[in-house]
Amino acid sequence: MKVINLSEHNSVLNQYLREIRDVTIQKDPLRFRKNIERIGEFMAIEVSKTLDYEATEVQTPLAATSVPTISDQLVIATILRAGLPLHQGFLNVFDRAENAFLSAYRRVNKAGELEIVAEYMAAPAIDGKTLIVADPMLATGMSMEVGYLALLRHGTPKHTHLCCTIGTPQAIECLRTSLNDREDVTLWCAAIDPVLNEKKYIVPGLGDAGDLCYGTKIHLSDRN
Repeated sequence: MKVINLSEHNSVLNQYLREIRDVTIQKDPLRFRKNIERIGEFMAIEVSKTLDYEATEVQTPLAATSVPTISDQLVIATILRAGLPLHQGFLNVFDRAENAFLSAYRRVNKAGELEIVAEYMAAPAIDGKTLIVADPMLATGMSMEVGYLALLRHGTPKHTHLCCTIGTPQAIECLRTSLNDREDVTLWCAAIDPVLNEKKYIVPGLGDAGDLCYGTKIHLSDRN
């Protein structure tokens, strides 16, 4: 599995990253969502450089010409709910892509261990297509792993691009191990942060991406 850290190179991406981390700017959900979306657009352009292309003839008002266009069939997948703005950024660029959606959430099992539960998936066939999985926070790597393996029930993709806003070394190692370091998978991170805290949140990170996008969620346990 190839790992690409886009923040290692100076670009406008770092401005978007600074703003989504800033506790003052985070108070504006619209701006937060828009910056996540713009990160998705930036990453989509980078991913597009790795795809296959073929010459396509086009007729202008003056003459015919040939333009290289993407020949890959794309499927963009995301994990609800935090992944929606990042997904939209990719879809803004790859506007002809098919789409897939998964629901997954964290819970502590009877053994006191953190696990990811996936309950819903709507996805097209992905056999032979290029799969993009967009999930903003790659903390433990478990959500991405569960989502990717669930999608494989719909076929074997030609290549998979796992795309996150912020990842951790722990998550990267988790994915390398669980996916057997597959050569047909590329992991794209806008940034990689050093550690997880005791609640499995990325530090320095940015907080709960889903809450910052859409408001604080209520857990059933909070009502008791």
